[in-house]
Amino acid sequence: MFITQTRARKARKFLNMAKRRGNPNWGKPEPIGPVVPTITSFEQVVKEYKLTPDQYIRSTRLREWARRNKNSKYIPEALLEAWGFEIESTL
Repeated sequence: MFITQTRARKARKFLNMAKRRGNPNWGKPEPIGPVVPTITSFEQVVKEYKLTPDQYIRSTRLREWARRNKNSKYIPEALLEAWGFEIESTL
């Protein structure tokens, strides 16, 4: 009788281990946290240069920054077109 109780305990222990295997959250969506707004490099430069949207096209400093960074940073397409810049596609 003692041997069967020991085997039963071992069997239960094995079954419990099998139930705990794997990620219990597999297939469940990740919890969505608060959306944190990020500022682009373009917006940082505009803020640093203290420009308003109507000054963007006339700003030589912003135009020079955009020329250097047009292929690696976000710059509004309308500005690039207004300045006559062509973008090298990396896709």
